[in-house]
Amino acid sequence: QVQLVESGGGLVHPGTSLRLSCAASGFTLDYYAIGWFRQAPGTEREGVPCISTTDSSTYYLDSVKGRFTISRDNAKNTVYLQMNSLEPEDTAVYYCGARFGSSCRSTGGFGSWGQGTQVTVSS
Repeated sequence: QVQLVESGGGLVHPGTSLRLSCAASGFTLDYYAIGWFRQAPGTEREGVPCISTTDSSTYYLDSVKGRFTISRDNAKNTVYLQMNSLEPEDTAVYYCGARFGSSCRSTGGFGSWGQGTQVTVSS
């Protein structure tokens, strides 16, 4: 069964850091672009960053540039999202999705969603 599993969320104070993990089972991530998405209550799911098969990163949201870093470890079949200087506006359920092929040029076409991991930033 092809599946992604997100982990690493939690309740943190503003200004602190979290690292999310996206682990794949049933397929290898080597041939997939992997995107992190988030969805806050009452809003649509939005793309955050994406990493291509060639380790090129695309940050869809200007608000996370310089604070979030996406990386991948193909040996562990896992993609990470390092989130620094967290803000209350980052509160959301974070999902990762996979899209076959190398490109991160758009936020469409991702699938194999996991159950998500909740990130809550609050003082």
